[in-house]
Amino acid sequence: MSDRKVYCIANVKIHDRELFRNYEKGFFGTIKEHDGEFITMDDNTEHLEGTSPVEGRVIMWSFSDEENMHNWYNSENYQELSKAYRRPATELLNLTVIHSMAKR
Repeated sequence: MSDRKVYCIANVKIHDRELFRNYEKGFFGTIKEHDGEFITMDDNTEHLEGTSPVEGRVIMWSFSDEENMHNWYNSENYQELSKAYRRPATELLNLTVIHSMAKR
């Protein structure tokens, strides 16, 4: 695995905002437990080009490295939170991991 920083981008359609707020309350703590950092979110993205405009909310956060990201994603705390609140409250359209570029 790489020691380079990784970025996560999620795209969700929120169907139950109240239930999703419970997910948000726990989400930030789960990423901090694994050296993660919340970057931003947006419910009103702007589509400039391409054939697949984004729908719903886009959320971005990062981890210091790939190992921390995988440890977060596979952690019992995150999986329980996701199962209880995120899955019933949203439709997850996409969760993508982007690796930072190697130094040149």
